[in-house]
Amino acid sequence: MTGGQLPRNQDYTMNIYLDIETIPTQDQAVIDRIAEEITPPGSYKKQDTIDQWIAEQKPALVAEAVAKTSFDGALGRIACASIAVDDGEPLTFYREDWQDERAERMVLGDLFVAILDAAMDVTREPVFIGHNIVDFDLKFIFQRAVILGIRPPTVIPFRAKPWGDQVFDTMTAWAGRDRVSMDKLCRALGLAGKGDIDGSKVWPMVQTGRIAEVAAYCADDVRRTRELYRRMTFAAAA
Repeated sequence: MTGGQLPRNQDYTMNIYLDIETIPTQDQAVIDRIAEEITPPGSYKKQDTIDQWIAEQKPALVAEAVAKTSFDGALGRIACASIAVDDGEPLTFYREDWQDERAERMVLGDLFVAILDAAMDVTREPVFIGHNIVDFDLKFIFQRAVILGIRPPTVIPFRAKPWGDQVFDTMTAWAGRDRVSMDKLCRALGLAGKGDIDGSKVWPMVQTGRIAEVAAYCADDVRRTRELYRRMTFAAAA
């Protein structure tokens, strides 16, 4: 865990800015099943052609399919999570030993404790703010909590609608039913973009031992989310 102390004793609406970074399945049985389901084109009839396809094309297709499980809470894992409360510095949760099957459980547990600690002294439920937070972050967190058997804090609005009072989804607020990347939205509003790191680089970085850098990137996304929120709610000067 890195970051500052959470603000406490707030008696006004609390804003919790949230972001997670996810990685593909680490379950070899799932990977094997994905590989089995990727077969040569039906037009390939000759065994030598099929063997060549298996040797030259299938590995990349399997790797691509496995990588996509990072978007599926039923299969992927949470590598790190970050929150910031109001104007506070982000708190970021990750494990250097991310390969350990207990690592995700610890990250999720620490995240839930931090959210409870932040919300325990307020008189109103917090508002959770993120970019695509409803359809991705909250959904993924809920799915992993169910699979891991970790009861989440009741203050987390898993059933919130993008336009509800319990959440503010910067992507939905800007683009409606369309999609807009955080980087594009930041640039449109004159804010600093993501720089050299984006979501597509998270898994390769984790694989090469750079999970601390991924955690820092996650915390920066929380800061960017806060800046977007302030601009979009006219809390900051344009």
